Amino acid sequence: MSGLETRRFLIVTGKGGVGKTTVCAAEALAIAHKGKRVLVAMCNAKERLSAMFGSDLIGSEPMNVAPNVWAVNMTPETAMEEYGMMTLNSKALYALLFDNKYVRSFFAAVPGMHEWAMLGKAWWHTTEKRDDGSPKYDVVILDAPATGHGLDMLRVPKVILDVAPPGILRRDAEKAWVLFQDAKTCAVVLVTLPEAMPTQETIELAAAIQSELKLPIGKVVVNCVLPPLFSREERAALEGTGMGPGATPTTPDEAAIQIGAMRSARERVQAECLARLSAELPVSPSFLPQLFEDAARPEAIARLARRVG
Repeated sequence: MSGLETRRFLIVTGKGGVGKTTVCAAEALAIAHKGKRVLVAMCNAKERLSAMFGSDLIGSEPMNVAPNVWAVNMTPETAMEEYGMMTLNSKALYALLFDNKYVRSFFAAVPGMHEWAMLGKAWWHTTEKRDDGSPKYDVVILDAPATGHGLDMLRVPKVILDVAPPGILRRDAEKAWVLFQDAKTCAVVLVTLPEAMPTQETIELAAAIQSELKLPIGKVVVNCVLPPLFSREERAALEGTGMGPGATPTTPDEAAIQIGAMRSARERVQAECLARLSAELPVSPSFLPQLFEDAARPEAIARLARRVG
């Protein structure tokens, strides 16, 4: 786990479609197996996590989905309501203010408020205590939005600190920002694929996270890595046959060669991407294998958890 289980807050992000939620599930299960209590917080997601744990559908209230693992699917509206209740500490006062359609319209129009409501709620779960005073959750894993939206969300606390006057909102944003920037308490986990576009986006995302936000990158996970079937010489021979994706095989032998050439080309791109990621990122990437069965199943997540753990 590279020490991730010792952090209080993990931010998992990457290009859409790279398997962020799958990695969140695997990391959560691996950390839970170490005896830690873990909460996975999704951001208004098209809910797939329940299938990965074999649980009921996950809603806006934290629910137990596996031993030592809880999950919540935050929505901006519900998160805003909960944040209002927490900060005002009065249901009557909250109803007086937030049940007013004009107040609701105002907050909906404030740039970043919906993002802060969800990010702030996820951070707030790190502050919750059990009856004995111990943390309710040892680790909170934020399944953050995809690259661009994820960056926008992570910028919000800094924007609040830059523009908000002293008060509850600024106080909470400052506490969250301190936690996020401390490598002992927080880590960003970047998820990518061994393909050209996700690799480029991951390198650019890492640069923005480090230079602009100064958040600690704790891990890079390359998902869907193929086991190599061919040597470099074999790849060169296969790709030199001219039987690439655009070719039309006329015999079974040519069809077999085409399949080999296409696999060879993918392996070549994968090798190039892994070399770039290793050379240009601040931490050495770890790899999860390509699963040739449905990854959104408890058995598959258990296999991946053993790999990340």
